[in-house]
Amino acid sequence: MLRDKTKVIKIGNRVIGGGNPVLIQSMTNTKTGDVEATVSQIKRLEEAGCDIVRSTVPDANAAKAISAIKKEISIPLVADIHFDYKMAIAAIENGADKIRINPGNIGSKERLVEVVRAAKERNIPIRVGVNSGSLEKEIVAKYNGVTAGGIVESALDKVHMIEECGYDNIVVSIKSSDVLMTVAAHDELAPVCPYPLHVGITESGTLHSGNIKSSVGLGIILNKGIGDTIRVSLTGDPVEEVVTAKLILKSLGLRKGGIDVVSCPTCGRTNIDLIPLANEVEKLAAGYDLDIKVAVMGCVVNGPGEAKEADLGIAGGNGEGLLIKKGEIVRKVPENELLAVLKYELDNWNK
Repeated sequence: MLRDKTKVIKIGNRVIGGGNPVLIQSMTNTKTGDVEATVSQIKRLEEAGCDIVRSTVPDANAAKAISAIKKEISIPLVADIHFDYKMAIAAIENGADKIRINPGNIGSKERLVEVVRAAKERNIPIRVGVNSGSLEKEIVAKYNGVTAGGIVESALDKVHMIEECGYDNIVVSIKSSDVLMTVAAHDELAPVCPYPLHVGITESGTLHSGNIKSSVGLGIILNKGIGDTIRVSLTGDPVEEVVTAKLILKSLGLRKGGIDVVSCPTCGRTNIDLIPLANEVEKLAAGYDLDIKVAVMGCVVNGPGEAKEADLGIAGGNGEGLLIKKGEIVRKVPENELLAVLKYELDNWNK
């Protein structure tokens, strides 16, 4: 696993790199200067399972808000900076746990030196972020367009700029909205980059298309042993980013805990109203910190067998369902009582 070999980096009260667990990151879409709204959204993200949160710092009001926001939250706060090096320094002075910059658009080398000096004084990491849409004209010309190789060259150039300032507390991020280009870029970068990688498919789209593109791209990259933090970038409520990220990590065996709900796709043999039931079970399961599998199956053909493979399951019949627990059929339950029975079993699972 390439992630086992990356430098260990501390971000607030979390640690990444060196084989530490892959952490989930999201980004607020409130106005950062609106402390109340931003804190409220971050707390929702925390409850959903977010490990690190990023907020944009476009002005002095947002930079000042960092201090107030940090007093109300429990996870590390990353300041996202574009263009204005003064905002990077102000965010650091107000307690940001990490800053995200593109050294190429922060200004002169002297300005970069000032930013690095401020980060070094407080020993906070700098995330070097390069997106396919922000490549320098010279690199685009050199590679005859936007390519994985160009993204990697640009990112390594920026890393070297930070290193030349005498600092190696670095995280690297390379992103594209093109899934296969992002994969190819990580394949090229990971073997030559000693720093933790933050992985995501940028501008991946709305909930439906964004989830699919992110799941495919992140799944391929993570399964190669690459990536120390991830973000699922969606146009919508950032809580949905965290929900999807958790499922990606669990599907790849990179995160344990939480109920894994499996359900059948239904067919003409289904004689209970399974689709809304499965959705209700999924909502119910989100409230439990149990490392178990719950199966919601629609008929008696494959249902009992599939449900017996789970820790707890339902196999639908004609207006009723079999309750199956740890591989054994417990009893028949009327359809309108199935959700309540499952809740009772979950409430009493460890008793």
